[in-house]
Amino acid sequence: MRIFLIGFMGCGKTTLGKKLAQKMSYSFMDLDYELEKAAGVSVSNYFSVNGEEAFRILEKGTLNTLDYPTNCIVSTGGGTPCFFDNMEFMNRSGITIYVDLSPLALAKRLEHGKHKRPLIASMDEQQLVAFIKEKLEERHPYYERSFLTVNGINITPEQVRNELFQIF
Repeated sequence: MRIFLIGFMGCGKTTLGKKLAQKMSYSFMDLDYELEKAAGVSVSNYFSVNGEEAFRILEKGTLNTLDYPTNCIVSTGGGTPCFFDNMEFMNRSGITIYVDLSPLALAKRLEHGKHKRPLIASMDEQQLVAFIKEKLEERHPYYERSFLTVNGINITPEQVRNELFQIF
């Protein structure tokens, strides 16, 4: 089973994905890491130099051409489901899980590492919360098309695994 973790940046996709992969004895893949390998530079550098449109094209190409193991957990970028047919691709290729968090919880998580994220690097706390609310509103129609939604606060790999086994 292939599992794609989706959700806003900072919601915990990579952390949860690594733990879930270990718990289920699955491989773990991080789409941002794969993008960096393909581009030869960090995601933030690529985004800053080439812009969002070029980044999204690279992201789609990488998402669609990766050699996914049969049993793997894939952590995606926050905007991945919202461009081209990426959400449809992930739903056809596996199971999507939306890791949901409130705008305030996301802002608290993102505050300390925001210098690494070009979209939010120069924002103060109030701007960051407003930005997150706006983006979540835009992205909600994509995120809600996931097979499963989990609350990112205190979610454990065991809880996700149990929910998956109940559904499938």
